[in-house]
Amino acid sequence: MSGTSEGQGPAGVAVPGSVRETVTERNGLGRSSAELRDYRAAFNAAQLAMAVVDPEGLVVGANEAFGALFGSRSAELRDQYAADLIDLASDARTWHAYREVLRGRRSRFRCTRRLKHPDGRALWAEVTVAPVSGTGDVLLSVADISDRRELHARLRHLQLHDPVTRLPNRTLFFERLTAALESSPYDHGSTGRIGLCYLDLDGFKAVNDTLGHRVGDRLLAAVATRLTECADNSGARGCGHLVARLGGDEFAILVEDSTGTEQLADLARAVLAALQQPFDLAGRRLSVSASIGVVERAVTGTSATGLMQAADTTLYWAKEDGRSRWTLFDPERNATRMTRQALSSTLRPAVERGEFALEYQPLVGLADGVTRGVEALVRWNHPQFGTLTPNRFVAIAEEDGSIVQLGRWVLRTACRQARRWQLDHPGVEPLFVSVNVAVRQVWDSDLVADVAEILAETGLPPHLLQLELTESAVMGSAGRPLQALKALSEMGVQIAIDDFGTGYSNLAYLSRLPVSALKLDGTFVRGFQDEAHANPADETIVEALVELAHRLGLTVTAECVETSGQASRLRRIGCDTGQGWLYSRAVAPERIAEMLGTGARAEPAGASG
Repeated sequence: MSGTSEGQGPAGVAVPGSVRETVTERNGLGRSSAELRDYRAAFNAAQLAMAVVDPEGLVVGANEAFGALFGSRSAELRDQYAADLIDLASDARTWHAYREVLRGRRSRFRCTRRLKHPDGRALWAEVTVAPVSGTGDVLLSVADISDRRELHARLRHLQLHDPVTRLPNRTLFFERLTAALESSPYDHGSTGRIGLCYLDLDGFKAVNDTLGHRVGDRLLAAVATRLTECADNSGARGCGHLVARLGGDEFAILVEDSTGTEQLADLARAVLAALQQPFDLAGRRLSVSASIGVVERAVTGTSATGLMQAADTTLYWAKEDGRSRWTLFDPERNATRMTRQALSSTLRPAVERGEFALEYQPLVGLADGVTRGVEALVRWNHPQFGTLTPNRFVAIAEEDGSIVQLGRWVLRTACRQARRWQLDHPGVEPLFVSVNVAVRQVWDSDLVADVAEILAETGLPPHLLQLELTESAVMGSAGRPLQALKALSEMGVQIAIDDFGTGYSNLAYLSRLPVSALKLDGTFVRGFQDEAHANPADETIVEALVELAHRLGLTVTAECVETSGQASRLRRIGCDTGQGWLYSRAVAPERIAEMLGTGARAEPAGASG
């Protein structure tokens, strides 16, 4: 803190020489000697460190408090550059503002500086520079704010840390995450990547509910300790990993400058292993597990919101996959999930907008090749994703309940089309139309009333309508589903069990259901495909099922018939009808009308891909 030579400012800035005037001489105009002595006495006695600085930045007078700040007598500081004493030239912005006040272009300037006290301790000082009225000088004051700053630091620490685990809380976590994402990926030593392990404890609520929140808080604190140890021992780069409690039993480990997914995977495995070890809490021995979502990606193009959404989704996958495990973010799986959400949100309006259409696949008599009926298959002509088959959206419709609205539309459209074929081709044996029905349609709507209304509206005879329900939905049904099936059967509607052989296969119960047809699942038929290495067991099973169905008065349809060899073996076994690409794919209603108009049979077309 030594002075600067005459004619030189801080950092070597040239300052013109000038005649030094004392404070008394400058301020003495119009004042008595007694007044000047009073001002001088007050200035020297003040506890606040103060100095008068001339336009060139030189100290022309200082009080004892100012001298004590630097371990000198105040007189010894005269003619030294104030900017050197207070370190005002260390950054360009501060230096510029200070010079503006000296030149009279700015009324006041204030900054905070970290100074070294003569006794060796560091102190924080608030520096204020303001013009002295009627002179060209400025008054520089230095207030020790170390206590205030320490209090502020303690309060901020409390504000940014969790009181239970002492870990950084959600606010500090997002501050650190945002700063990491805003840093340049080209900084020296940076990998330009970031990773996150987002976890929560499996079954923690049960601990709180059974043992109380005090034990739960102790468990959280113990978990925090183990997570911190894992982070410290995982070979962190630079400043290390940030372990934070985000709320409840949710924790996050932020890995800045990650080296790749393997580093995150190793950390996740270490965390799972550490948490699986029992906890001893005040005489209680507890065991917990955790589910972890792991995300690792480049900093460029990543936002805090996007990273947390990915982590939250991946944590959900870990729980969905069985808990007590870690799962890595999968962009393809996430795209499927996002598509599923998009479909779910637009499914109901799509029915009203007329985005659905029906195609029909023939059900052909295996003995004579005559088309007996058609199965109505719904397609969604989605404006964004193109034509979607039922496996893309029916499960979604069942989950959100829109299957009732969609199913009613399919049923009405299919019945109206079947009736039109019947009227347009009176000389041809009419086709029955088979419509798939979800079990939720039985529970959430009056299916019997809907069918009766639609048949009356379209004029389709009941025996030309077949309703298909899956085996798992029909077998073991009781109460309302069974009553509905019986009422429909009494109405004359045919009931078929779809995908037979893949569900409960409760054959004893089959005889008590109002069922008229079985549709063998395609897995049985595909077993016939390799004729050179045929499995005799497949044929034996299908033959037994066909014989059982016939004895119960049921017809049997084989699905997924793709080769003439399969058709021949099914015909030999006695299967009634076949359905598959060997005969036709699902086609528009106009194609079915053409077939009826020409009287053409559905001749086998050979194997289809």
